[in-house]
Amino acid sequence: MAELKAKINLLENAVYMVRDGKLEKLDVPGDGYGKQTITWQAGKPVHYEVSYTKK
Repeated sequence: MAELKAKINLLENAVYMVRDGKLEKLDVPGDGYGKQTITWQAGKPVHYEVSYTKK
């Protein structure tokens, strides 16, 4: 299996997901309080959901 490498900025607050050998930066929640939910199937992340609440 070939080794794949990717560069990320460690000074930036972010969440990344690796799916099928590709690095994907997840969207950040909008204003207020937020969360990111990742759904897994058969040992792989299949999709994610971003939501937020304003107070």
